[in-house]
This record gives sequence, C-alpha cells and structure tokens, in this order.
Amino acid sequence: MILTVVAILAWPGWLAYQIWHQSRQDELHSADAIVVLGAAQYDGDPSPVFKARLDQAAYLFNEELSDTVIVTGGKQEGDRFTEAEAGEQYLETKGVPAENILGGTEGSTTLESLRAVAEMAEDEGITSVLLVSDPLHSERIKRMADDLGFEETYASPASYVQLNRSRVTKIEELLHEVGSLMAYELLDK
Repeated sequence: MILTVVAILAWPGWLAYQIWHQSRQDELHSADAIVVLGAAQYDGDPSPVFKARLDQAAYLFNEELSDTVIVTGGKQEGDRFTEAEAGEQYLETKGVPAENILGGTEGSTTLESLRAVAEMAEDEGITSVLLVSDPLHSERIKRMADDLGFEETYASPASYVQLNRSRVTKIEELLHEVGSLMAYELLDK
C-alpha cells in the first residue's frame, strides 16, 4: 500500500523531469515533414507564440531538414481564418514556397491536430516528423506522434528567447504539461 502511494506521488515528479529534460533538447534531424503545432492567430496574423514556432519551422526548412512543412490548427468560433491558414501565409512571407506547405485545418487540441497530421501523413507517405512547438510541449507531442504510429519523431522547439517567457510562466507551463501528459496517458491512449 505504501509503495503504491509513493509511486502515485512520484509519477508527476518523474513526468516533470521528462518534460523539462526534453524541453532542453533541439533534435535537429532530417524528416519527411516539419510539423508546426498551431497557436492563436488574430484575423490571419499569427500570435507572437505562433510566430516563434513558424520562424523555427522556416529555419528548419531553410536548413534543408525537410522539403515539406505541415501547419496545424483549426479556428475558434467567429474566426475568419484557421491557425493553419494563418501559418501557411506567414511561412510564405518567410520564403517557404506554397507548394511545400500542407495545412491541417482540423483540430482544436494538440491530439486532434496530430491525429489530422497522421491521416495526412498516411496519404502523403510521411513516416518521420520533426515537431515544432514550445519547449515544454515537446515531450507530450513526441509521445502522441509515437503513439499515432510515426516511425521517427524529433522535436525542435521554438526559442525561449523569442517566446520571452518569465520563470513564473515557465513553471505554470510545466505544471500544465504535467497535468496534460497525465490526462493523455490515463485517458487518451
């Protein structure tokens, strides 16, 4: 009984360590596609967080780590554009040709977006992905992509310098990710 309680209490700490450790990794590796997880957009203009992710994807594309970029994200009620559409337009202004960008316009959660990517990947013959999001999001998206059947998953997060996060915000994000990863592990597999 005591071991069970200790294990239950230790699990969030272990997940926090794994999330923190992955957030410090930049796995620059070639892949069939660079996948950018969506974030807020304002009438077609990506939010600063989304811009940081898209800038990282454009960098990876220009480093020739993949010739395909997949941008994800649906839209909120009342929006004229999906996150994916805003991302596609932004990437084009950064020199990524339209024919190299695929938009996954379905999904309002990380898992929904990655499921849409997995369906698209099956049609396109994509088996390896280089995932782009916030640093503390990297562990969860890698686990989800692995569970969705990608043969190889890597993460190259947006820069904390560009994201301009305070320590308090990072702690809040870490706690959110621990809770989200626990919920995913317990409920969504």
